[in-house]
Amino acid sequence: MKLLKKISALFIFLLMSAACFAQTNPAVKTSLMRRDGRIYVVIAVMLTILIGLILYIIRLDRKISRLEKGN
Repeated sequence: MKLLKKISALFIFLLMSAACFAQTNPAVKTSLMRRDGRIYVVIAVMLTILIGLILYIIRLDRKISRLEKGN
């Protein structure tokens, strides 16, 4: 049963990725975003999320280390 779930999940993800490739020309989208300056907003949001995740993981690791030393 687990194998069937894994195969069906893989199939669904492959279909979703195929739908993404069926979109319009990506060069047109990126040039539009660069021309309007939106690409910098997207990059700033992505970096903010990435930095937040990294800081959260570091903080969580320190807390776990402190709990392990205490016991």
